Amino acid sequence: MQLNAIRERAERELTPIIENLGYEVVEISFLKKNSGFILTVFIHKPGGVSLKDCEIVNEALDQPLETLDLTGDIPYTFNVSSPGLDRPIKSMKDYERNLGIRVDVTFIENVDKKKKLSGILKSHNESSCELDVKGKKYILEKNNIKLMLPYIDLKGISWEVIEGNDK
Repeated sequence: MQLNAIRERAERELTPIIENLGYEVVEISFLKKNSGFILTVFIHKPGGVSLKDCEIVNEALDQPLETLDLTGDIPYTFNVSSPGLDRPIKSMKDYERNLGIRVDVTFIENVDKKKKLSGILKSHNESSCELDVKGKKYILEKNNIKLMLPYIDLKGISWEVIEGNDK
């Protein structure tokens, strides 16, 4: 059994169903873990993905997955999830979704003597992207980007200790 072939077939067969529900397929993974095989569909929609959204997609895929028998009767666990706030920006769709958003970028080779930059993602194409760092424009080669993540600002968040859960 080829994991990549199963993932590709799942992507080909399930993506149209998910898109017809109004969601974007961010990624489909099929992995072997200690507990067995896991098929996970990561979805996105403007404004974020709720638990109800995951339930809707899960229910819509239940019968097609049964009919398709992607794994040839090998048991697996099926999950539907949001990609999470801290998902790395990799695909063209990820870049599109994050245009105009502040991102943190770590480089393979330093850029302007810096290993990291944080700025607004202004544009992108197949090989590069433009980052605005406090008014200074950087054209970054994608093959020099080690990691790009949406900037998450945790300042100003109140962290309350719930009584009895402070251990």
